[in-house]
Amino acid sequence: MSEPVAARTPVRELTLRAVLLGGVITLVFTAANVYLGLKVGLTFATSIPAAVISMAVLRFVADHTLAENNIVQTIASAAGTLSAIIFVLPGLVMLGYWTGFPYWTTAAVCFLGGVLGVMYSIPLRRALVTGSDLPYPEGVAAAEVLRVGDSAGGAAENARGLRAITVAGLSAFGFMLLGKLKLVAEGVDKAVRIGTGGTWLGTSLSLALIGVGHLVGIGVGIAMVVGLLISFGVILPLRSQGVPIDGALLDAVQGVFSKQVRMIGAGTMAVAALWTLLKVIGPILKGISDSLASSRARHDGLEVAVEERDLSMKVVAGTTLASMVPIGALLWLFTRGTPLQGSAAGLVATSVLFILLVGLFVASVCGYMAGLIGASNSPISGVGIIVSILAALLIKAVHGASSGDTTAALVGYTLFTTAIVFGVATISNDNLQDLKTGQLVGATPWKQQVALVIGVGFGSAIIPPILSVMNHSFGFAGAPGAGPDALSAPQASLISALAKGVLGGGLDWNLIGLGALIGVAVVVVDELLRRTSKGRRQLPPLAVGMGMYLPINLTLMIPLGALLGMFHDRWADRTSDPARARRTGVLLATGLIVGESLFGVLFAGVVAATGNDSPLAVVGKGFAGTAEWLGMILFVLLVLALYRWVRALAERA
Repeated sequence: MSEPVAARTPVRELTLRAVLLGGVITLVFTAANVYLGLKVGLTFATSIPAAVISMAVLRFVADHTLAENNIVQTIASAAGTLSAIIFVLPGLVMLGYWTGFPYWTTAAVCFLGGVLGVMYSIPLRRALVTGSDLPYPEGVAAAEVLRVGDSAGGAAENARGLRAITVAGLSAFGFMLLGKLKLVAEGVDKAVRIGTGGTWLGTSLSLALIGVGHLVGIGVGIAMVVGLLISFGVILPLRSQGVPIDGALLDAVQGVFSKQVRMIGAGTMAVAALWTLLKVIGPILKGISDSLASSRARHDGLEVAVEERDLSMKVVAGTTLASMVPIGALLWLFTRGTPLQGSAAGLVATSVLFILLVGLFVASVCGYMAGLIGASNSPISGVGIIVSILAALLIKAVHGASSGDTTAALVGYTLFTTAIVFGVATISNDNLQDLKTGQLVGATPWKQQVALVIGVGFGSAIIPPILSVMNHSFGFAGAPGAGPDALSAPQASLISALAKGVLGGGLDWNLIGLGALIGVAVVVVDELLRRTSKGRRQLPPLAVGMGMYLPINLTLMIPLGALLGMFHDRWADRTSDPARARRTGVLLATGLIVGESLFGVLFAGVVAATGNDSPLAVVGKGFAGTAEWLGMILFVLLVLALYRWVRALAERA
């Protein structure tokens, strides 16, 4: 049993240097996550790399503490997670409703949604963290990293972890640089004719995607392969039969994929997300009930396992209610000068109530899912899909029939409302993971909760300019004037299409329905696998939906990374220190993501400054064929060399 809080010796925890270091790390990881999310629709958890970097820096300070390092990773992880707001906001640009990202409006949406996420997750801490047996994989891993770094051999462990991140990051950075020089290809895309149609084969030569696959694991990787086989092995060849092919076969099948197959994948994702939500409602209610019982026991003077202090419920309730005022103002300002101006009062009142109530539900669900499978694997985008559909249906019911500019304005307003709720979802998806880490290392909950709010502030400040640079440099697929190198922003594209379809009546519900049926079948298979194998085998439905929905060149490399991660972990289990060997592999994967993502951010700045889509190219298009072969060969050799090197690093004393 933990000793009472009052008996503990005060330690340095929420210090200025911890806040400043957390802010600096935030800038790096948030930029990386924004780029990765816009490119492939996936983000990565930043807790572990932030903890490693923090310990590597603060170890030079004589009086640093484990609690300070925990605050640093708390701030950095909150800000990095908030970057998932890019799953919604780019939709406003794709629809042509925004031409860019107004700084203060975008920052306010991120900040208010994030703060609500912090407030909503505080009452859930006792239910889902201290009073729950949820595994919290990333929270436990981050705590282990902090404990090892604080141990007698911590300096060597910190140096080893930082070396893994640095070498992997430089490798990914260098390969991306060669790609932008056009000396190696960045990917391979081919079309194969099947009957009168065809299918699309290809992959991005992306070290970041190898890292993503390593982190999400083999279960998710296999599920994504199943999704790929359904979409590109069955649906696309069938749907492309008889389609007029005026130009290249690849362009034709890609058109069928974007207009039809993705909508089927959306239906599968929606069913998978809904099923996930239904499965967690019961445990959430039980956890809250247990928490109330525990509180009554403490009030009656009975012995309890842990004494902890959260932010006052008066602060939580007051902040939550007070935030509705600026949220309402933002929504009201959004309607100014639009066809919605005359009906703004009803729309704003409806949206504020929607955010207040649905936000709490979303926080509970996302917190539980993160505790169950980790923040990186949590189907946060699926939650966004359901929230957008609910918001669209509610707004349509309140406003009534619409057409033309009014419908376009309603779609924009729906996305704006969804973005605020999605901010709640992203932060709730991270907060409880951090609070679990804090529980394991003896942190003070209210100080962590303040750190989470600070992290939200840092993230809100940096996300708008990064989005603006990405929009100016590349644009988003489907947006007016988007070029061939436009970022796919897959979730934003899907959520925008769904909201537009619900409000405008142009949504092909037959495609969504077909996807929903596939989703039901996948859910049934997943449940059968879990029950017959006692949980050892599974087929995550949302991962199957992602495999169906995302372009093949963005997903094929992820299962390969998952396979490499599985082989690495099996090797790690045979070493003298399996935990350290596994952790070094995780840090290698994280470095690959960070290195490539940061190059993408820097390259976007070069494009923005020069106005040239290929400012670094040193060879012409005639070298493309050779570049493909060079790219594939170098990519394979580099991946093998990195995993061989990290094994040697893990075994080094």
